[in-house]
Amino acid sequence: MSITQSAIGISMSGLAAQRARMEVIAQNIANADTIRTDEAEPYRRRAVALSPGETLTFDQYLEGEYAPGVAVSDIGGDESPFRVQYDPGNPYADENGFITMSNVDTTREILDLMAATRSYEANLTAMNATKSLLTKTLEIGL
Repeated sequence: MSITQSAIGISMSGLAAQRARMEVIAQNIANADTIRTDEAEPYRRRAVALSPGETLTFDQYLEGEYAPGVAVSDIGGDESPFRVQYDPGNPYADENGFITMSNVDTTREILDLMAATRSYEANLTAMNATKSLLTKTLEIGL
């Protein structure tokens, strides 16, 4: 694998990982007010765990092999406690008038979405820079 293929591959893996983050964040925001799911509990916030691509030994790196970037290693539920809200008129309220709400904090989700968007843009910029360098290299070679 050449260094340019590696750079583009790493940027593409970053784009895919950030897109996955944005999709999960959108699901979280859409379900922020869901108080009952199929599991008979409120919607539980989901989070994306990212991990580095395949780890290379120093010898592999010296031989010209490059790590493949980043990957989504897990999309799991956030185990933080659910919110409790007083709403005695709600049909799901307990005997004291409280309902259990989702553990999604929309402010946190919007901030995470902004960070994922910026990371996506950074990967796109890096990929375009690599493409531009390749184009310039071809122009010089002609």
